[in-house]
Amino acid sequence: MFRLLKTLPPTLALAALSIFSASCGSGSQSQIRFVHTISNALALDVNINTTKVASNIAFGGVQPTPPAYTKVASGSVTIQAYNTGTTTNPIFGANGVTASLSSSSQYTVVLAGAINGMGTNALAALQKTDNNAVPTSGNVKFRVINASPSGPPAVDVYIEATPFNGNLTNPAISALAYTQASSYVTLPWNSNGSGWTIIVTAAGSTTPYNGFNFNTGNFGGQSTGAIRTLVLTDVQNGSSMSLTPIVLSDLH
Repeated sequence: MFRLLKTLPPTLALAALSIFSASCGSGSQSQIRFVHTISNALALDVNINTTKVASNIAFGGVQPTPPAYTKVASGSVTIQAYNTGTTTNPIFGANGVTASLSSSSQYTVVLAGAINGMGTNALAALQKTDNNAVPTSGNVKFRVINASPSGPPAVDVYIEATPFNGNLTNPAISALAYTQASSYVTLPWNSNGSGWTIIVTAAGSTTPYNGFNFNTGNFGGQSTGAIRTLVLTDVQNGSSMSLTPIVLSDLH
């Protein structure tokens, strides 16, 4: 490369060197997004290695808006969050939360728990690796992240075609504990265009948790190739699982 640069005019050599440098550095970045599920927290700003990468995320919000991600340096990074507009009293303590980000990978980081929480309510930054590979033709993909510390210790998730006849089949996701993310579940598109009904129960039960029955809708008319992540949360300022998950439109 450098022998070639010697044979080029100065302006072309500089341009070639710039392209070479950019291509060498492009693999050192990761992509990340943040979901705010801390039930009793204010809106938050989020820093990566002291650089603000998300601003004024309200409870239940995600930044950037899916399917977008923010590019950050890969490797070992420190995540910290502050009440919006402040740079003191970091919610994750003086040292923040350390995360390891692989280059060219995409991540969802769920800010979870409760301010001054203890035990399962302790604050956490749940780092989950995303897989946004397009589903095979005629299919869609679901994933569930359990970020509800006040829900059952573990949940089963049923994904039933809408209209739901009231008879559960088999759980699509079993025994998903708090802080865990399920694998991606691939399903054929519901040809009537009505989407799916998500039923959440305590693990091993067939009784919906507090009547948890959520209709995903028809994904805006997208008939195939969609990916959705559903994030289970607590109700705001409450002590039980919300019956309305956060829905991330990862693809389409």
